[in-house]
Amino acid sequence: MGFLRIVARSLATPLAARPSPRERGAMRVLLLNANTDAGMTERLVGMARGIAPEARFTPSTARFGARYIASRAASAIAAHAALDAYARDGAGHDAVLLACFGDPGLDALREVAPVPVVGLAHASGEAAIRLGRRFGVVTGGAAWAAMLTEFYAARGLSSRLAGVRTVAPSGAEIAADPEGALDLLEAACCDCARQDGAEVVVLGGAGLAGLSPRLEGRVPVPVLCSVTVGVRAMLDAVREPALRPAPVGTVGLSPELAQLLS
Repeated sequence: MGFLRIVARSLATPLAARPSPRERGAMRVLLLNANTDAGMTERLVGMARGIAPEARFTPSTARFGARYIASRAASAIAAHAALDAYARDGAGHDAVLLACFGDPGLDALREVAPVPVVGLAHASGEAAIRLGRRFGVVTGGAAWAAMLTEFYAARGLSSRLAGVRTVAPSGAEIAADPEGALDLLEAACCDCARQDGAEVVVLGGAGLAGLSPRLEGRVPVPVLCSVTVGVRAMLDAVREPALRPAPVGTVGLSPELAQLLS
């Protein structure tokens, strides 16, 4: 099964002249959770270590914002929180995994970070279109249907997105009671396949991480776990070329973030 490979060149020394993270030793990855649930961050780090034991994952949790992102307002705040968390914890890492489906602040992080930055939603969409002509997304929280449709449209994937199906429990509620949500998730995934025409379904969100194997045999198409896909994509990622933003004066930001932008 192929997964996203971001092919590009660094602005600094050419890749061919630089040792890879694997050549330097264990790849150091900042696993950045843009919501404020530190318990979820630790759970994701545990999953990531199981998927990629050859890498070293550092947890980083937003220090302000929503416990779980379920609205446009919370997502906007999370983008700021993601930048703040990177400014605080990013030094010394070879890559950043934005472990928050919907990828709040992804493009801004790619603008300021000198290392690859991979988002779960973007990586999952790219992985899905490698496996099928059209893909669907199932996640928790009604607001995500429109938000993810817009996200994939902005990434040029509208024609490949069959639809986004949401279930009533939020991702946080699903994480607290995964057994109680399995039937709802199964029904939504099946609707993606049978009614929307999806040939692959992404089970999106940190709160739904690890549940895709539980749906094997219950859904007529492959179901991808966004966290598994994101970790694998991160292992293969190299930084896309980007220009650092011009330095700007700021007011009211954390000292670390103000320094990063200046």
